[in-house]
Amino acid sequence: MAGHTGTKNDHLRRLRRIEGQARGLQRMVEDDKYCIDILTQVSAATSALQSFALSLLEGHLAHCVAEATVKGGPEAQAKIKEASDAIARLVRS
Repeated sequence: MAGHTGTKNDHLRRLRRIEGQARGLQRMVEDDKYCIDILTQVSAATSALQSFALSLLEGHLAHCVAEATVKGGPEAQAKIKEASDAIARLVRS
């Protein structure tokens, strides 16, 4: 079971909201809206994606990584490395 299974509906709801924000950005560009207004909405969409990513990461750490560390061994080390790499990608973005 994936770490996000228990919060799947919440995650899907958030992603639909983000999808709506992206469509709104397309409309703003099509309608020649003021650049600063578009950039403000880009910032909001970016924040929403970052918030979603952190929520997903939290679930992954609490479920997948925690479960692997209880079992120990190479799988635990691999899960920790995988999570660390994901965190590094989020920090860089």
